[in-house]
Amino acid sequence: MGTIKKGILGGFSGKVGTVVGGSWKGISYMRSLPQNVKNPRTVGQISQRTKFALALALLKPMTGFLRTGWKLYAHRQSPFNAAMSYTLANAITGTYPDYEIDPSKGLASRGSLTPAANATAELDNRDLVFTWDDNSGVNSAKQTDKALIAVLNPAKEEAVTDTAGAERVTGTQAVELPAGWSGDEVHAYLGFISEDGKEVANSVYLGVFEVA
Repeated sequence: MGTIKKGILGGFSGKVGTVVGGSWKGISYMRSLPQNVKNPRTVGQISQRTKFALALALLKPMTGFLRTGWKLYAHRQSPFNAAMSYTLANAITGTYPDYEIDPSKGLASRGSLTPAANATAELDNRDLVFTWDDNSGVNSAKQTDKALIAVLNPAKEEAVTDTAGAERVTGTQAVELPAGWSGDEVHAYLGFISEDGKEVANSVYLGVFEVA
């Protein structure tokens, strides 16, 4: 708000164009009209918000894990935002308004390090046992690469993760799931990170499992 020093024409009252004039305690003032903020909720806006909500629900439980799994893409955006962009572009299926998210098309980690070979996962009571072939020496794969493991429980909005798991040469790792997850469906991802943390592999989706 600006004040007016009365000259030959004095102050003014009322609206002139986009400016309102008036007087308060003998002081003449003028202020601009407030902008009309609109939220028309067009089909396009609602569609994008729906997609965003689905991607957020998938990734939010893995926020800490994504800081490692997507750290190579944290140049002009955060690792989480990089993962969000990928998920929105690749893991949303269906047409408006019937969108769904396909966890198998998402990536818990991303990079150029050689990924896991012939990886599988299997439930053993409350342990989810990951296995993979030791493909050390294939391209950039090294025996000392560490497993990046994420087990996502969308119903609970929780995840069990490990950013420094078993070495690639070991070929297996068991992850104990919380007792409270009994009866829930979980999704499993396996990636690798180099010993020095400078290289990351694309994660491999290992399926959906119902916890006993």
